[in-house]
Amino acid sequence: MTQRKSIYYATAGLLAVIIFASNFLSTDLFKAGYQNFSVWFVLSVFSFACGWLINKTLGYNHGGKVIFSVIVASVFVSIILVSIFSEYFGLSELIVENMILYVLRNITLGSMALFGMAVCELIILQKDGDSNKNKLEEVRRLLANTHHEAKLIIEDARLKSEQMLYETQQTIDDMIERKNLIEIRLKEFISAEKELLKRYESDEE
Repeated sequence: MTQRKSIYYATAGLLAVIIFASNFLSTDLFKAGYQNFSVWFVLSVFSFACGWLINKTLGYNHGGKVIFSVIVASVFVSIILVSIFSEYFGLSELIVENMILYVLRNITLGSMALFGMAVCELIILQKDGDSNKNKLEEVRRLLANTHHEAKLIIEDARLKSEQMLYETQQTIDDMIERKNLIEIRLKEFISAEKELLKRYESDEE
């Protein structure tokens, strides 16, 4: 488990400040000109960067919970702030549409942070996928080499076994041939002895 330092939560605090600061911007982005829109764009980029850093430091699951908590807290604080200082924010009366507008602004910046987290996590997963793909290719290459070596070993063992069987068969054939030769010579010797005995008996008579 990755150790989470307290300083890592400073990024979440910065995100909360950015979301809170958006309440003081005009809601008429395009009517107010490009300057106001540029400020919103910069805040969005900062929120995206905060989400990226939170994913790097706190992880995807825990960081997502932290960003969600920041969004909920910012929305709650914004509602209270707008309700108390409605005249400062130019709201003659507190209607639901105005409250929803401020809530949506906070959620939009929070969503940019979540988007930054998602992009960062996708890049990490892509790198891990490429690394795992390279490892898989290496494993496949090792398996192919091992399979080839196993084939060579099996072929060598087969040739040696065939050589041993051939030599054994040759030895057995030689032994059978010698046995047959000895039997033939023994029969010839016995036959000669019988012939000698017959001659000896005939000479005595």
